[in-house]
Amino acid sequence: MSYLSFAFKKIVFLSFLLIASSCTGNDVEDDPLLDIIKELPEEKEPEPVEEVILPQSDLKNTGNWVLNEEISDEFNATDLDEDRWHIQGKGGVYVSNFIGRAPSQFSTQNINIENGILKLVSKWEPDFDFNTEKTQTVGGVEYKYENITTAALVGKRYFKYGYMEIKSKSAKAPVTSSFWTTGNKSELDMFETFGGHKTVDAWRKRLKYNAISWDPNNKYYLPDGLGPAYTTNIQVAHNTADDFHVYGFEWSADAIKIYIDGVLHEQGNLTKALVTNNGTDLERWVTDVDYKIWVDSETFPWLGLPTEEDLPAVYEIDYIRVWQKEE
Repeated sequence: MSYLSFAFKKIVFLSFLLIASSCTGNDVEDDPLLDIIKELPEEKEPEPVEEVILPQSDLKNTGNWVLNEEISDEFNATDLDEDRWHIQGKGGVYVSNFIGRAPSQFSTQNINIENGILKLVSKWEPDFDFNTEKTQTVGGVEYKYENITTAALVGKRYFKYGYMEIKSKSAKAPVTSSFWTTGNKSELDMFETFGGHKTVDAWRKRLKYNAISWDPNNKYYLPDGLGPAYTTNIQVAHNTADDFHVYGFEWSADAIKIYIDGVLHEQGNLTKALVTNNGTDLERWVTDVDYKIWVDSETFPWLGLPTEEDLPAVYEIDYIRVWQKEE
């Protein structure tokens, strides 16, 4: 029964008793029927039911997922939660000593939250205080840091295994929009998107997936080894910069499963057996370590660089969520 219907019935009942009382000639104030009315229980407003947030691919929670609220973020506050996130470059601190991919450099001023959306902005900013001591060589070409600023956020808490989900829209310019995890010995790039590629439609619809080793004892150690331990291109049906979509990644000791808008992608069942060639090349499986979340934008010179006319461009994130199995 609703509160209003209960109140209406109580009024009708009260009116009936008052009429009955007046018929008996009793004083209303002294009528014992009023004592009965006063003792009637008050109906309380129902307690609000707390919403349980689940992965879009498992809304019935067959996986027994529990949201890790210390890592997840809805970005509904007016300011970024810096107990949860490190802004790359804040206080002069660069996680992994990475200041950005030249010619772009991370700026602490390129991150903001508007109407519940986290925004990582890439800008044409030639007057920025670029690092003049570092350069990067890409494809035999040396690039200095100049003209372009981007942004990066790194989570402050580690976790191991779970379901990672992001709702995002890529920047529409020749810069990446990325969702990673990073650790001491390896890195998992769930995606690097390039939704603003100027000429190649395939790159606008591509999630570049990489598992990278930073362990010098691994033959796939990236700086001087055989390259990424594992890499593949996940082709989606949409331009990643055109609208928000939900990208989910189920990470376990046996597989990385990739979901697009709640559906397992046909290329997205990256089992350990697949990656390691049925166990004959186990050094390719580098993801059994603790990770923390990383999101950023970068320039990829080999895919084309933005000009002043292309910027500013914004990588937008509605939420980042991480679930883990209930023990």
